[in-house]
Order: sequence, then structure tokens, then C-alpha cells
Amino acid sequence: MLSRKASMYSEIQRERADIEGLMARPEYREWNSELIKPKKLLNPVKASRSHQELHRELLMNHKRGLGMDSKPELQRVLEHRRRNQLIKKKEEELEAKRMQCPFKQELLRRQQRLNQLENPPQRDEDHAPEFIKVRENLRRITTLTSEERAL
Repeated sequence: MLSRKASMYSEIQRERADIEGLMARPEYREWNSELIKPKKLLNPVKASRSHQELHRELLMNHKRGLGMDSKPELQRVLEHRRRNQLIKKKEEELEAKRMQCPFKQELLRRQQRLNQLENPPQRDEDHAPEFIKVRENLRRITTLTSEERAL
């Protein structure tokens, strides 16, 4: 079976050789000088300036050793930011876990109590709207005047 295929292949090759011998080949040297000589058509894509620049850039990157799979700058920056955010998040989680220790929690509570004792909370009157303050002042004045009348 293998020999049949091999023999068929050799026969096909012989037939092609016979056909090629019969076909006329253009001999450009013998052409008349008045005739227009055929030229290979230019590929408009390869002839374009942008294609040439892209090809030049690819060759330069290849010479430098930069791979085709290298990422654009924007993508690299975004991935770097994401990585930093994940690192910060993990650090915060570790810090929170450290703070879960009962001894440290008690220390934090005592520190907060000391801060409250050192800095007493401001009275609510300081944060009250002005019309309420004026109203209270008027009440005091009226109560003072009524007491003076009583005397």
C-alpha cells in the first residue's frame, strides 16, 4: 500500500515536470523595450506609514528583549495601585487582630477614660443655637427682676 502511494506520487511529479516543460515561461530579457515591464504590486497596508512605524517599533522591542505580552503603562499602574490597596487592607486587618487582645482593649478603655477626665466634655449650651441662648438669658433677666420686685 505504501509502495502504491509512493509510485503514484512519483507519477504525479513526472506529469508536472512534463507540463512545466510545455508551458511557455516569460523571458524578460527578450522582451521588447517598448513594452511595459510588469512590476510587483505594492500592498497598501505594508506601504502605509503607520504600518511601517509599527513594524519598526516591534523590531526595536524585539531587539531590546521586550515581549509582545508586556502590559501598557496604564494597566501596570492600575495593578500596582490594586496591589498596594490589598497590602494596606491586610495590614489594617492584622492591626485590628492585634487590638483584639483583651489586655490591649483594657488599656485602650483606661486611656479613653483618662482623656475624658482631663478634657471634660463641653456643655451642650455651647453648641446650642443662639436663639435658645438669648431666650435663656431673657428668662434669667425676668426671674431676676421678679425677685427684685418681691424684695
